[in-house]
Amino acid sequence: MDKLELQKLRDLPIEGVAERLGLQVTRHKSLCPFHEDSHPSLSFKVSKNTCRCFVCMTQSIGPIDLVMRHLRMDFKEACRWLADEHNIILDEWKPAPTDEVQKPFDASRYERFFERPWLNDEARRFLFTERRLDPRVVRWCRLTSWTDRHGTPWLQIPYYDREGKLIGVQNRNLTPGPSPKERGEKGATPRFRFPQGSKCGIYNLPVLNRLREGDELYIAEGASDCWALLSAGHKAIAIPSATLLSRQDREQLSILNSQLSISYHMYPDNDVPGERLFLQLKEVLPSLIRHHLPPGCKDYAELFKLTN
Repeated sequence: MDKLELQKLRDLPIEGVAERLGLQVTRHKSLCPFHEDSHPSLSFKVSKNTCRCFVCMTQSIGPIDLVMRHLRMDFKEACRWLADEHNIILDEWKPAPTDEVQKPFDASRYERFFERPWLNDEARRFLFTERRLDPRVVRWCRLTSWTDRHGTPWLQIPYYDREGKLIGVQNRNLTPGPSPKERGEKGATPRFRFPQGSKCGIYNLPVLNRLREGDELYIAEGASDCWALLSAGHKAIAIPSATLLSRQDREQLSILNSQLSISYHMYPDNDVPGERLFLQLKEVLPSLIRHHLPPGCKDYAELFKLTN
């Protein structure tokens, strides 16, 4: 695994990872899942991004080790689970030898899939029954679907630059309920897959061409929240991951901020990574307006489902 990709996983906020594993963290402590615990004995040290139970652990562990122990995964499987949970793009291909050049994303191979999008039953269930999205939004985003040779249904999500050029594709596993990978089964299909060279940075950039002076632009975490915001009538883009705002994403947002006289809005996810993303965006967009989700509501997509 690429060292930079591995570092992204090690830098994931340890408390946010714990919460995504189902642990309830309060004041940097939670019940330890590795032994019978009636009083919170698992302590989190945010400054070092580690946790330790002084009852059953001899040393502190980081995000990857926490996933390995909690889900009983090996190192590679734990890395893939973390990447899936936080929408971090990892290389799906074997690294090229040092004397070879990694092939760039071949847009011509995928463009035809989005010319006439087709949705299978699983995609329709996911988009319209579960997510309750506006069909016009699905058409605008050119979402399509396919089924692999193992019978696994996938939603295919295109990423375009501001000029409408296809620059990346994200494939989402549509298997109903928790995927085998999420259940911790070895060798299971991950939630997301990305073609080689796929650049999945800021999502829905073409909407920027529809902005006018004084408009509101919402910034979401992930494509699902972006679809919900669009379905609610907002103009929206999405940051692919709450865990790492890339330098390129920062530069694009900074340029946008200098070009347009618009207001920026966000519903941060109700978790540690969501809060971290909001603070990162606030550094780039000082005028970013925060909107609060109701207690117990995880993200805007969930709020949209509850109100529509």
